[in-house]
Amino acid sequence: MLKKFDPEIYYALKKEIEKQIKTINLIPSENIVSKNVLKVVGSVFTNKYAEGYPKKRYYGGCKYVDIVEEIAIERACKLFNSEHANVQPHSGSQANMAVYFSVLKPGDKILAMDISSGGHLTHGVKVNFSGMLYNTSFYFVDEETEQIDYEKIREIAEKEKPKMIICGSSSYSRIIDFKKFSEIAKEVGAYLLADVAHIAGLIVAGLHPSPVGLAEFVTSTTHKTLRGPRGGLILCKKEFKEKIDNMIIPGIQGGPLVHVIAGKAVAFKEAMTEKFKNYQKQIVKNCNVLCNELKKRGYRIVSNGTETHLFVVDLRNKNITGLLAQELLESVGIIVNRNLIPFDPLPPSVTSGIRIGTPCVTSRGMKEKDMVKIAEWIDETIKNRNNEKILKALEREIRRFASEFPIYPE
Repeated sequence: MLKKFDPEIYYALKKEIEKQIKTINLIPSENIVSKNVLKVVGSVFTNKYAEGYPKKRYYGGCKYVDIVEEIAIERACKLFNSEHANVQPHSGSQANMAVYFSVLKPGDKILAMDISSGGHLTHGVKVNFSGMLYNTSFYFVDEETEQIDYEKIREIAEKEKPKMIICGSSSYSRIIDFKKFSEIAKEVGAYLLADVAHIAGLIVAGLHPSPVGLAEFVTSTTHKTLRGPRGGLILCKKEFKEKIDNMIIPGIQGGPLVHVIAGKAVAFKEAMTEKFKNYQKQIVKNCNVLCNELKKRGYRIVSNGTETHLFVVDLRNKNITGLLAQELLESVGIIVNRNLIPFDPLPPSVTSGIRIGTPCVTSRGMKEKDMVKIAEWIDETIKNRNNEKILKALEREIRRFASEFPIYPE
């Protein structure tokens, strides 16, 4: 029994379960895996080393792990209509690294979305390997609309002549036109990498256009809207199969995490169901309601709305920073993360905004009417941030409400 053998870890595990049950998680990059995914990720597959690829391993005894990886590859290709899939990346960052290393050299120029506009750390930010190794130019959202200006990107691309253009984001709430990105990349002779980590589930459900077939490379995590285990995925055209596979192993990784690949395979099968598509539709419905309810209460939404599973709230008119709002909301049982707004005057450690998403609450069975309550609680918490009595009452109400919803999707 873990409780007797390692009470410290048992305590942390017990409290984490309790926290997930008794809080409302609005972090858009988090989700709740099914019991089936949880079971295989915690299975004996974790005992097996399997460097290499199916039927080409550097270890013996890989008969059954070969079956698992072949199934995962086949399902990923079918799910996304891709010519090739590599299911071994340990994370989305590793997936991006493998793509860069496969066709770029240090010092090559890349063009990506600035992090304050919604880009990701691995899209060329200086403190990340991508910014250290490559010469990055950035494009920004339009200052007025806070949406992508494709003509402006074309102008920058024509001037900078990047070897690779990266599209996809971690906090952009609007539909991304991958066709336009593909046209721009072709015009300047650049590779196109589409990082769909956040919107993979929406793509599978047909709620967002797919970049597969338009971009040479598509990367994703498997644990956000896709609702699988924590890990990465690379999709590419067949002509890049060998380069990508060789860059994952032996290039940047050793043994794959077979237990996680098994979890990915199960999640891919779940994503092929009509139930999963309906789940994605509910995510978007919930997100729209929550966004609009906050707008009604005087909150400024970046780009004035959302078409996806997330949105960013600019808190400057509420005289509170993103950091303080994050801490305040967590104290009453609502989990969000601070987030930069476009052209944010505050640093990433503080920020002027918070990022809100609905994958997790939708997995727990919450619907539109529940989003109205959550918006009201967010507003009441921020308005009464100096009233300890009201905050305590809100906390009791929120934790009681959250506890009514199971944490495992069925």
